[in-house]
Amino acid sequence: MITKIDRKLTRERRHIRVRRKISGTTECPRLCVYRSNKNLFVQIVDDVKQTTLVSASTLDKEVKTKHANKEAAKEVGALIAKRALEKNIKNVVYDRGGYVYHGVVKELAEAAREAGLEF
Repeated sequence: MITKIDRKLTRERRHIRVRRKISGTTECPRLCVYRSNKNLFVQIVDDVKQTTLVSASTLDKEVKTKHANKEAAKEVGALIAKRALEKNIKNVVYDRGGYVYHGVVKELAEAAREAGLEF
């Protein structure tokens, strides 16, 4: 009998595997991505202090595109970079959240790099 693959479980396992290697510090916090079917959420997290320093999503007023597509990813990437630079955060570690570095996740990373974040 063929069983259906649980995609959420496999993504969570990939995320745990990546998180063993990636950790955000005070000098170089972690830029983590969560992508749902409708929205896109991004946070910059200091794992030492266990605090969220900056966040942005497609639900923010500054973002015009209210979906989890490439255009919205570009807007959210630029917004998170702008907010991070306002708080003097320039270097981050990119945590793709177990998602494949393709499409929305890739566009978000490239937009954040173009807006001034280094990773």
